[in-house]
Amino acid sequence: MPWLGIWRNQYGSVLHITGEDGGRIEGTFRTALEDSSFYGQAVPIFGMAHGDVIGVTAAGEGAAGPAAVSYTGILRDGKLETMWLTVAGSTITGKEGEIASRKQVGTWRAFGTSLDTFVRE
Repeated sequence: MPWLGIWRNQYGSVLHITGEDGGRIEGTFRTALEDSSFYGQAVPIFGMAHGDVIGVTAAGEGAAGPAAVSYTGILRDGKLETMWLTVAGSTITGKEGEIASRKQVGTWRAFGTSLDTFVRE
């Protein structure tokens, strides 16, 4: 299955797969979401693919602290349909007029999940 190329999701985030060897996947992920911990960065991704299924993970650090995202997907009708899981242990918080600071969040708040659809450019 040829995975190489640039894949863009419905929000404009880009999964750029630059290496595919023996099922091993590598490349970069750049989120389009400004509230992401690693917004503005191209974070390395690594993963595995077999047939029409793929799994990749990226981790990075930004103003809000370290975060990771894992995508598990399946290729259907030329689209990469994915479910993702994120984890970030802190957030930026502050009241209007005050200096914002990094605050640790509880484990229950650290995780998020949803679905994305990527299309190859």
